[in-house]
Amino acid sequence: MKPITPSFEKTSENPLYLQLYQYIKAAILQGDIGTTEKLPSLRRLSEELHISVTTVQQAYDQLLLEGYVTGKLGSGYYVSALSPVEQTLAGSDFSAEAQKHIGAFEGVSQDSLDQELLREHADALYDLSCFDFNKWKKCSAKVLTDYAHLLTFESDPQGEQSLRREIAKYLYSARGVSCYPNQIVIGAGTQQITMHLGRILQQLSIRHVAVEEPGYLPVKKIFADLGMVMTPVKVGEDGIEISRLPQNIRSAVYVSPSNQFPTGAVMPVGKRYELLEWAQRNDSIIIEDDYDSELRYFGRPIPAMQGLDTGERVVYLGSFSSTLFPAIKISYMVLTPSLAKAFEELKKGYTQTCSKSEQLTLALFMNNGYYNAGVRKLRRLYAQKLHATIAALSGYGGDFIKIRSAQSGLNVILEIGSAETSEGDAHTSGKSSVSQIKKFCEEAAALGITAVPVSAYADKSESSGNSLVLYFDQIPLARIDSLISELISRAKL
Repeated sequence: MKPITPSFEKTSENPLYLQLYQYIKAAILQGDIGTTEKLPSLRRLSEELHISVTTVQQAYDQLLLEGYVTGKLGSGYYVSALSPVEQTLAGSDFSAEAQKHIGAFEGVSQDSLDQELLREHADALYDLSCFDFNKWKKCSAKVLTDYAHLLTFESDPQGEQSLRREIAKYLYSARGVSCYPNQIVIGAGTQQITMHLGRILQQLSIRHVAVEEPGYLPVKKIFADLGMVMTPVKVGEDGIEISRLPQNIRSAVYVSPSNQFPTGAVMPVGKRYELLEWAQRNDSIIIEDDYDSELRYFGRPIPAMQGLDTGERVVYLGSFSSTLFPAIKISYMVLTPSLAKAFEELKKGYTQTCSKSEQLTLALFMNNGYYNAGVRKLRRLYAQKLHATIAALSGYGGDFIKIRSAQSGLNVILEIGSAETSEGDAHTSGKSSVSQIKKFCEEAAALGITAVPVSAYADKSESSGNSLVLYFDQIPLARIDSLISELISRAKL
């Protein structure tokens, strides 16, 4: 065995034990230290290299952990036998290239990391006044100091009991949803919640789902991945067309009656009772996605359909992404009592993927009244932003822009069309609309504004006209007028 003689870099940010570990690992991979050879004792190597025994011990422990050496009680450390794959990699350029690649990330300074984080999404607009991060930090700190012991245990697959209790209280007072904590299931985003729900439906032999057209694509993808048969049903000015729903087939229908995405349609109470009657008559389930329902700026928020249900037909879906901040990824569903029993068996095969510390932080955030206060603040702020957005679009858009829906949520629905386009030439007009929509969205992105064609949420066989969704929530209030003016000016060129 060649002598172990690493050249320690005292100024390196890598500690000595890590430098020694890397040296010995490289020597093993390159064959300079052969298979089954015994490494020097801890004391001997520490004396030869003039480093502490603890440093050598840490290096050997890392090699032991990764399987490069084995320890024999009372005898010492021996090099492990490499597998054929490891030997091939060690003798190839890949090993050296991998070492080089890994080395490029070692010793990254705090300043460099700070700069990298600051560069992320540097071109996008954001408005930190939309959420009180100081109050969130206060609740998070309390979890880490007073309840740190709870973080040493995995989260309940159904979600933390304390958070489910707070959600149940909030839903009853704010949305008219009546439920117990054991009916609530928490997950990391609407897609995961929908995946759980899809499996529950399959257990009930429900394999057919009617979905809104246009509608929320990620949910459609989940149902498709589960092998469900889907029927797209057109959305009118008052929501999904109930007459087109499946008849005499046990199925489910996915709807967002309080603020349909992306059209913004609101289902009136009479039609909600009609939908409940359809579900009862066909022994079916209604999946109510209460998307952005709290963010209604004219009149009171419309109560959820779940509160009207007396026949255990409605599963309620909700999320905190719009009322807290998008990265939180905490969503939930309220199951009917019978479906909650079905989930009791299903959850045994799953673990909770939603951060336990964030669940506990949110429970405290809600219990302290911060969440309710935050929603009230958002309504006031977003109402101001919506008013400013409509004023700017109307003032600068002229005949180029028509506002279709602007009642609630984080966006407005616009129709884009040049006044110069001949109405008599439908073919030319259609092509012109597509190009205008594309240009408008590209110019919006260049300014950090999110704008998406409605066609992106629709079945490809259906025409969605010349409409787009323009998000105003992250545009700072003081900049709305100037940015909308510039956007329209660019889009018209």
